[in-house]
Amino acid sequence: MSSFLPLLDVAPARIRPPIAIVLGAPRSVVEIVRKLNTQPITCYQMDLFQAERLREEMTAASLSADVQAAPDLWDLPATFQTVLFPAPPRGERELKLDMVDQGFHLLVNKGTFVVLSTVRNDQLFPGWMKKVFGKSAPVYTDDGSVIWSVRTGDRERRRHEMIVQARIDEGEPLRFITRPGVFTFGRMDLGTRALLAAAEIKPGDRILDLGSGAGAAGLAASRKAGPGGHGTFVDSNLRAVALAEENARQCGLANYRTLAAVRLEGLEEDSFDVILANPPYYAQQAIAQMFIERSKGLLRKDGRFYLVTKQLDFVEPIVRRAFDEPELFE
Repeated sequence: MSSFLPLLDVAPARIRPPIAIVLGAPRSVVEIVRKLNTQPITCYQMDLFQAERLREEMTAASLSADVQAAPDLWDLPATFQTVLFPAPPRGERELKLDMVDQGFHLLVNKGTFVVLSTVRNDQLFPGWMKKVFGKSAPVYTDDGSVIWSVRTGDRERRRHEMIVQARIDEGEPLRFITRPGVFTFGRMDLGTRALLAAAEIKPGDRILDLGSGAGAAGLAASRKAGPGGHGTFVDSNLRAVALAEENARQCGLANYRTLAAVRLEGLEEDSFDVILANPPYYAQQAIAQMFIERSKGLLRKDGRFYLVTKQLDFVEPIVRRAFDEPELFE
């Protein structure tokens, strides 16, 4: 049973339809929808993979809810009486604050933003919600914290973002925008640096950045490939895809494409000279395996595949099956 369920009993009068549920693990969201037992409910996800899983879980549970995936929560219409945020205890702090900011704009006047937190005596949300909404009302229980605020009036939209400037080689520093909820917020991660240090990029190369995030690896490689090259950025996270698009445009790339996809659908076989992959370290390594197995068919003859991982024991046998004898760099 979801640990959020006891918290729903704290403020049932505050939860009125239509309801938007913000993010959350698919199974937890399904349990919340079942307990609420009302309509209409809209479930927001930022990632296509999570949205697909949530739809499957809803169908399996014989429940009905409208699952929407978008780069931003405020891309949904501002028609909700209640915005409900089941906040994970170890989730990204800046993403939590971003969802509070954006949740304000989803509510009708006098609508209620409700946070369910399994953290006892949660001190993050009450202060931030008071800043955004003017007031917040926390209730602390043995199961966690419930905090709610009511929208009154209006306020300007505030986009949480951070510009990163990173020197990759002897050329101009790479500048790109990052946002919460996208790997990696506010920095250039060491894995991307290692990937770029190992990759051989030639003028005119067609480059594929798998799991692109904000696009740092693909941007740096495409810049090195020059005006005759082409960069393709793929991610299942819709905010990541939007960021890669914005960053490619800001960096002045002449030839690029962005693609939102769960299973790398929509990519032509034998069409890339270089594939860069920095898969996430979760989902039982299934994403790393998919990247490796799909990349072989996507590469042109003599194309080059580069992957960075902390899970060498798992990844190396898959790479060897796909590409014979890989070179290893530490």
